[in-house]
Amino acid sequence: MNVTILGAGSFGTAMSNHAASLGYRVRLWCRGSTQAEAINSQRMNPRYLKGCKLHEEVRADASLERVMAFGEKVILAIPTQSLRDVFEKLRPLRLDGKEFLSLAKGMEISSGKLPHQIAEALLPGISYSALSGPSHAEEVIRDLPTAVVVASRSHPTAKEWQKTLNSPHFRIYTGDDLMGVELGGAVKNVIAIAVGISQSMNFGDNAKAALATRGLAEMARLGAALGSAPLTLTGLAGTGDLMVTCYSHHSRNLRFGLAIGRGLNVEEATSEIGQVVEGAHTVKALVAYARKAGIELPIAEGVHAVLYEGASIDQALKKLLFREPKPEQIPSHSEGPGYRSPPL
Repeated sequence: MNVTILGAGSFGTAMSNHAASLGYRVRLWCRGSTQAEAINSQRMNPRYLKGCKLHEEVRADASLERVMAFGEKVILAIPTQSLRDVFEKLRPLRLDGKEFLSLAKGMEISSGKLPHQIAEALLPGISYSALSGPSHAEEVIRDLPTAVVVASRSHPTAKEWQKTLNSPHFRIYTGDDLMGVELGGAVKNVIAIAVGISQSMNFGDNAKAALATRGLAEMARLGAALGSAPLTLTGLAGTGDLMVTCYSHHSRNLRFGLAIGRGLNVEEATSEIGQVVEGAHTVKALVAYARKAGIELPIAEGVHAVLYEGASIDQALKKLLFREPKPEQIPSHSEGPGYRSPPL
C-alpha cells in the first residue's frame, strides 16, 4: 500500500516512520524543497525529531500533486490554522477513493470550527477520520508504547484505519464520536498552558492537579453543549491526552505556559518553543464560542486574559479563585447527544 502524509512536522515525521515500519511505501509532503532534499539525503528530518533515523521507505517530496497521486491513504499532519489553506490546494486534485486521517488538534480562529468541520465545508463527501490521544511524536518515533483512538462517522472506515496502522507498540481503538475526539484534542492544549503557567509560579502539585481536573470539567461542559457522547472525553482523546499534555516535558503547550509564567509575551514564548503551539491559537476560538453560547469556561477565560487581554497572572488567578463556591458537577447524560447549543 502507498501512504501519503501531508506535513513534515514532528508528528508527520513520526507517523511516516511508523507507516513505513509496517511495510508501506510512504511519501512525506514538505512545504519546501530544501527540507525534502535534506530528509532524503540525511534520512532524518533536520528540523524536527533531530537524530532519529527514518525508514528507507520514507521519501520526502515538495510537490503536493505528486504525493497526492501516490497514496491511496492520506494522513493529514497539518496544524489546524493551516488546514483551510491545504484543503483549498487539494480541491482541484482528484480525491476519488482516497481516505483521509487527520492528526490536527485545535480550533480554527477565524471560524471556530474543528478540523472535521473545515473538511466538510471545503471537501464535502471525502472519507474523513481523526486520530487523537496521548501520543507525543518523540515517543512514537522511538516505538514506545502508545494508545490512541481513531474516530469516524463510518465504523468500517475507522476499522480500516485501525487495521492499517495498529501495531504492538501503537495500539489503536475506534470510535464514532468525531466531535468529541477532536474537541478533546483542542481543549487539552489550552488547559496545559494554564498548568505550565501554574508550574512556573511554583503553585505546587495540588494546583496542577486541580487545573487538569477542572479543565476536564470544562471540556465535558463544552462537549455536552456540542452534542458529543459523555464518555468520549473520559477516554484517550479526553482524559488521556489531557494528562500527557499537562504533565510531559515533551508538551509544547506546557512549555509555552512555563515561558509565559517567566514573563515572556506570546511572540517571545512561541519563538522559544520553535514550533506551532496550538493552544495559543485555540483559546481565541474557544473563548469566542463560549461567550457567544453562554458556556462557562473559567480556565480558558483566564488563559485568554493573560495572553491577549493584558491581564497579569495574579489578576487571572484571583478571578479564578474568588469565583462563587459551587457543587462539583459534570454534565449529565441527558446533556449529551441530542443537546444542541447555537451552531459554530
